[in-house]
Amino acid sequence: MAFEDFTTKESVLVVYTGEGKGKTSASLGLMARALGAGWRVAYVQFIKMWEVNEHKFVKKIAPLFDDQLTFYKGGAGFFDAGEISSKASKQEHLDHARATYDFALNCATSGNYDLVICDEINNAVHDGLLTETDLKNLMTKRAPTTSLCITGRNFPEKLLRYADIATNMTKIKHHYDDKYLANKGIDY
Repeated sequence: MAFEDFTTKESVLVVYTGEGKGKTSASLGLMARALGAGWRVAYVQFIKMWEVNEHKFVKKIAPLFDDQLTFYKGGAGFFDAGEISSKASKQEHLDHARATYDFALNCATSGNYDLVICDEINNAVHDGLLTETDLKNLMTKRAPTTSLCITGRNFPEKLLRYADIATNMTKIKHHYDDKYLANKGIDY
């Protein structure tokens, strides 16, 4: 097939999933690319309610992109993750996940954004804070001109048919397995 036989889609659905590192980093790169193209972007985070370095970065660049970038930090931290779980109750986790989802769904269906990124939404679905039906609705009811990026571990395989691009981040090696904590600037 010749290159001129190809065309572009009006919007795409991108999934970054898997056990390996790099899902949020990839979505931040996608955000940078979209902003550079002049797109309006909504970046919605589902888990990380504590201050991480990507939040500091977004705060620094937000004035440069004025009304082009919307950042929403939702969630109540890690749910049911042993020692690193947040202190929030299950109901607080459910309420935060629902509010974050409602914000993301509004962004995706409004037609006001060229790209909506839902960072760690797969974790919220896997943890039972949102349903697979919620995720499917977000994927299928977005505005026709709005691209969507979904990140997090455990993306439901049965929803893969809705994705245009799906990448499984596979861990080959990570120093955490040798009992080293995450490194500032690299892992968060």
